[in-house]
Amino acid sequence: MRLGKILRSSTKVTKYCDFSQQRLELSSYALRLPSQSLPHNTIKMALKRTSLQLVPSTLRQTVCIQCRHLHKRAPQRVPALTPFVPDTETFLTLIGRKMSQHAAKIPSWQALFSLSSEQLRESGIEPPRARRYLMWWRDRYRHGIMGIGGDLKEVTNGIAELRVVQVPSKRGIDQAATLTKDAGMRKVIVNTPLSIAAPEDPANPREKLPDEIGLVPLEVVQTAEATAIAGVKIVAGDMIAGRGIEYIKGHPSVARLRVQEGLWEQRRGHKVDGGERRKAEVRAKRRAAERKAR
Repeated sequence: MRLGKILRSSTKVTKYCDFSQQRLELSSYALRLPSQSLPHNTIKMALKRTSLQLVPSTLRQTVCIQCRHLHKRAPQRVPALTPFVPDTETFLTLIGRKMSQHAAKIPSWQALFSLSSEQLRESGIEPPRARRYLMWWRDRYRHGIMGIGGDLKEVTNGIAELRVVQVPSKRGIDQAATLTKDAGMRKVIVNTPLSIAAPEDPANPREKLPDEIGLVPLEVVQTAEATAIAGVKIVAGDMIAGRGIEYIKGHPSVARLRVQEGLWEQRRGHKVDGGERRKAEVRAKRRAAERKAR
C-alpha cells in the first residue's frame, strides 16, 4: 500500500515537472515568434509566470533566512566631556527637575549614555517621567544640542567669563562709528579666561567702584580669534543678556555664567483652573461662589 502511494506521488511530480518544462519551452518559443503567428490566448498562457503551486505543497522547498540579528541596534555614541560639563553630576544639575539627586545612582559618564530605560528603573530613577526626561536630554546632548554655556572653552570651577569685544567687519552697516564701537567694527560676545568675573576673595577685597561709570572702549580682537557664544545677546549698547547671566558691577561689557541648578531645564507646564478640559467648569463654580458671597 505505501509503495503504491509513493509511486503514484512520484508519477504526479514527474507530470507536474514535465508540464512546467513544456510551459517554459512554449513561453521562450513564443517570445521569439512574431505576435501575428500565434493566437492571443496562446501568447497570454505562454507569458504567464510559471508558479511553484504546480508542485504539491508537501514537496515544495522553502528557504528561511533568520533576520533576528538585524534587530540588534548598534551601541550609541558616548559624547566627550566639555569644560562646562566635566562630569555626570554637573550634567544632571544643569538639566534640572531635581535630577541631581540621582547622581549617585549613575556610576560613570559612560553609563549615563549607555543605560537603557529598564536599567535606569532598576537603578532607582523614578518616576517614569524623570527617566523619559533624562533619556530625552542625553539624546539631545549626544547630537550636540546643548543649553547656554555648552560651547564654552574657558571654564574654571564651573564659572565662565563672557566679554563683549570688537572684531573687524566689512558689512556696510558696521562702517560707521557709534558710541560703543569703532568704525569698521562689530560687537561679539566671546569666552575669555577667568579674571574680573572670578568670585571675590574675602581675604583680598576689591576696590569699591562708583555707581556711575563712563563708557569704556571695547577690546579689539581679530576675527579668527573670536568665537561667538550661543544663547546670549548684546542689549543696551554693550551689556550681555541671557539665561543665568550674572552682571559684574563696574564692568557693563563683562558677565559671569556659572553652573547652577536648572540652567538647561525644560520647565514643565502647569494646569490653569483645572486644565483645558475642566477650565469652564471650575470658572463657572468660582463665579457662582462669588455671586453667593455678595
